[in-house]
Amino acid sequence: MIYCLTGKVVKKTLDTVVISCAGVGYLAQVPTTTAGSLPAPGEEATLYTVMNVTENDVSLYGFSSEEQQSCFRLLTSVTGVGPKAALAVLSVMTPEKVALAASSGDHKAFTKASGVGPKLAQRIALELKDKVGKGLAMGTGFADGGAETPVTGSAPSQAVAALVALGYNASDAARAVSRVDDTLPVQDIIKIALRGLSKL
Repeated sequence: MIYCLTGKVVKKTLDTVVISCAGVGYLAQVPTTTAGSLPAPGEEATLYTVMNVTENDVSLYGFSSEEQQSCFRLLTSVTGVGPKAALAVLSVMTPEKVALAASSGDHKAFTKASGVGPKLAQRIALELKDKVGKGLAMGTGFADGGAETPVTGSAPSQAVAALVALGYNASDAARAVSRVDDTLPVQDIIKIALRGLSKL
């Protein structure tokens, strides 16, 4: 299995990247967020990858972070979610937003992704709720199915953990935090989320 590739970017489009490593050019399908974050052709980059082998095809999917890579794996573990749908979700949502939406049961957030209808969106939220809720409640952010070394928590996941510590359940806390601007400092996110929770 190829975990990551580091080399020169040969070319990139909105949904693919070719990266040259030791004289071999690897073509990876990527979310649009990854394509946009990679440097221009000719510059060096690292792509975290997932290889998908089927009876008729071998495909490589690339991501700009290990968090995206873990999120892709979790999304494709959901019944009916293939690589194409998982890439579509990651093109419109960060892993943190995927975790918040799943944990709070906000299935409508997933319908913003191309090709994800209401039924599939509900299934994603339902099947991922417990898997990602635990990581958010612990303040560790998006965890790969409860991995022992999850990604360090971002401001939203730290806010969820703080609200859980105050006695709110993880689902309500995640729902309140998901409605707040995630670029704000943790303390501000908590304050605004608490106002929303007090109206419940």
